[in-house]
Amino acid sequence: MPTALIELPFSIPPRRKRWTRLECATLAESGVLDYEHLELIEGELIDKMGKNRPHVNSVVLLAEWLRGVFGARMVNPEAPIDVSPEDNPTNEPEPDIIVLKRDISHFKNKSPRPQDLQLVVEVADSTLSFDLTTKAGLYARAGIPEYWVLDVAARRMIVHRDPQDGRYASVVAYSSEESVAPLAAPGSKLRIADAFPE
Repeated sequence: MPTALIELPFSIPPRRKRWTRLECATLAESGVLDYEHLELIEGELIDKMGKNRPHVNSVVLLAEWLRGVFGARMVNPEAPIDVSPEDNPTNEPEPDIIVLKRDISHFKNKSPRPQDLQLVVEVADSTLSFDLTTKAGLYARAGIPEYWVLDVAARRMIVHRDPQDGRYASVVAYSSEESVAPLAAPGSKLRIADAFPE
C-alpha cells in the first residue's frame, strides 16, 4: 500500500563548477565554448537569451539617444566590462549599453574598468529580477556611479545611484510619462516613453 511522503529525505545538492574568466577565455580560444552567447556572472555561465523585438527596439532607441548626448565613440552596446577586483575573476558582465568616460580608442585590448564608466544600462523583459538584484549588486560593489534598468513590461526606468557598501543607496522608478537625466549630463533629459517604439 502506498504511503504519503511527508518529509523529503536529506540530500546534498550536486557540486557545481564555478568558472573563472581565464578558464572561459581558454575554452573559447580552443573552440570548445561559444562564449559569444554567454555571460559570466558569479562564476556561472548565463545564456544571453535570444532578445525579443521589444528588447532590441528599446536598446536601439536608448543607444541612439545616449550617442546624441555623449557621442558615438563613448557609447558601446553589449560590451564586456570589468567589475570590482574581488568580483572580477568570476564575473564578466556584458550590459546592454555602457557609456564610457573616454572614447573607445582607449580600450583596444582591454575591457573598461569601473572607473572608466559613467553609466551602465540593462534592458529587462524576462531578466528584470536578475538585473535588479544580482547585477545591481555587482555594479554597486564595483562603484559604478549610475545604473539604469529599463523595465520593458512596466514601461518604466529604474535608476540606481549612489553606490555604498555593495548596494545602491538611491533606487528610483520613473514612469513612461516622466523624464530622467544622466548624472554625467544633467542638462539632457530622456523622456522614458521615447525608449519604447510607438
